[in-house]
Amino acid sequence: MRFDILTVLPGLLESPFAHSILQRAQKKGIAEIHVHNLRDYSTLKHKNVDDYPYGGGSGMVMMIEPFALCIEKLKSEREYDEVIFMTPDGITLNQGIANELSIKGNIIILCGHYKGIDQRVRDLYVTRELSIGDYVLSGGELPAAVLVDSVIRLIPGVLSDETSALSDSFQGELLDAPVYTRPADWKGHRVPDILLSGNTPEIEKWRFEQSLERTRQRRPDLLGE
Repeated sequence: MRFDILTVLPGLLESPFAHSILQRAQKKGIAEIHVHNLRDYSTLKHKNVDDYPYGGGSGMVMMIEPFALCIEKLKSEREYDEVIFMTPDGITLNQGIANELSIKGNIIILCGHYKGIDQRVRDLYVTRELSIGDYVLSGGELPAAVLVDSVIRLIPGVLSDETSALSDSFQGELLDAPVYTRPADWKGHRVPDILLSGNTPEIEKWRFEQSLERTRQRRPDLLGE
């Protein structure tokens, strides 16, 4: 799977992709992550990528041309399944969307900055607009990193335990159950006896009940309540 990320701040994305699961996925050749500096596609003398908004108002708007030149170059080299724009007014990213994207081949992600991007970029190139929550960040770089992480970990061969991702919160429309590890007793705070029993069917029953109760308390909307 390949991700091409378009940004004016490529350095902001160096660390998230250079460690842990994302780094291992790239070293294994399971995923590719390429970050493109939009300033390299500016045709202006000072490599500007933004200008004042038509109609007045505060802030600066990212111009269409750098996006267009970069996207068209990438599309001339391979087919892309999605061109995703990370924006606060997009559809909120959830596990179902991450699952869906994890079976794609090539994805372009656009990172906005300043006041936003020229609407024509969205109209002409973007196939999907995603948000990571009802709040505004300084740019789309961190949301792009969140999206890539949520998708790549689902690709077979990325996680050492293939079943781990399948038991995460939201996979079954429920939040995950509490988890414990050694020691079994820490200063009088004990791990629930059922988890030490070795009775797998009863343990799974307990986990489901705990998951259901946690979801009911914290995210009743997932249950339609």
